[in-house]
Amino acid sequence: MTARVFHLALAHFEAARRLPNLPEGHPARRLHGHGFLVRLRAELPAGWASPGVEEDALKAALAHCIEPLDHRDLNTLLPTPSDENLARWVRDRLALPGRACVGIQSRHDQGVDLDGVGHAHLWRRFRFESAHRLPNVPPGHPCGRMHGHGFEVILHADQDRDDRGVDGDQLAALWAPLHAELHQTCLNDIPGLENPTSELLARWIWVRLASELPGLSWVTVQETATAGCHFDGLHYRIWKEQRFEAALCLRHAPAGDARRRLHGHSYLLRLHLTAPLDQVLGWTLDYGEVKRLFQPLYVRLDHHRLDLLDGVESADPGGLARWIREHIQTDLPELDRIDLYPTPDHGVSLCWGKLGPALPV
Repeated sequence: MTARVFHLALAHFEAARRLPNLPEGHPARRLHGHGFLVRLRAELPAGWASPGVEEDALKAALAHCIEPLDHRDLNTLLPTPSDENLARWVRDRLALPGRACVGIQSRHDQGVDLDGVGHAHLWRRFRFESAHRLPNVPPGHPCGRMHGHGFEVILHADQDRDDRGVDGDQLAALWAPLHAELHQTCLNDIPGLENPTSELLARWIWVRLASELPGLSWVTVQETATAGCHFDGLHYRIWKEQRFEAALCLRHAPAGDARRRLHGHSYLLRLHLTAPLDQVLGWTLDYGEVKRLFQPLYVRLDHHRLDLLDGVESADPGGLARWIREHIQTDLPELDRIDLYPTPDHGVSLCWGKLGPALPV
């Protein structure tokens, strides 16, 4: 399937606001402030920026766009500066060609993502601490031993699919009974979670909440800092993160650009995979197996000069993501998306799956 390249940019601003739409007595009706994070994912046409440096141009455009928001009373710009309304303001002001997804995060555990058709997905992050073991894994597999995690769960609610509307407090109220069941216990002892993989836990949460939350669009379960699962009621998607250190020259950067010189980055690589659920093991793929299969390619990337790798046409993020796909797709046919961040505030997402890129942005 033809791959699509989405360019990614992140930016921050500090601002104050009041939310007059909330009930009387709610603390957010008072003037307060946040350190906001803005995420942008855009599919840009050829020629929008110099080849190989599109993410930097997008990052600059985003920084210019949000400059009026920084250190500002947001109510002087918007009557109700909610996360959703701020995301729509940013998207409209950017006016990028093609589809763009914009995310606003006002707290470490809450935000809104606008998808490619303009639907607003409110999300809230929760955490619980529990033990579990996976009883169906092969003998000797570490997950067969009793162990534990600090699990994180993100609930995503599509505001356009629920006429009642929903806010973060309502998501928290819906989550509270589940937290009481899941926190500080052994998950294997809970009916329906006898084999508590990330995928089956995500499905268990979905089944518990779907009738009470018609707008539920995604359940995300993350059991470690580097791996997790998305479930949308039908499809399971997992991801596995790795980091590597490397040097490069961007030979196609504009004349006089410092990136034509030898320099380097600490890269974040995120591999996304979509596959049916294994009815015995209860997962799509073993996170450890994904890491093992990627290891030979990882060795070629880590502590090397990327523009000298055989077959690399350009060491910009898009060129590297294509090179990685070409060299891993035989070993990981379930792979359908690669995110590559040279720095924390810009990167690319190369997607070729039938379902398109998942939220969050």
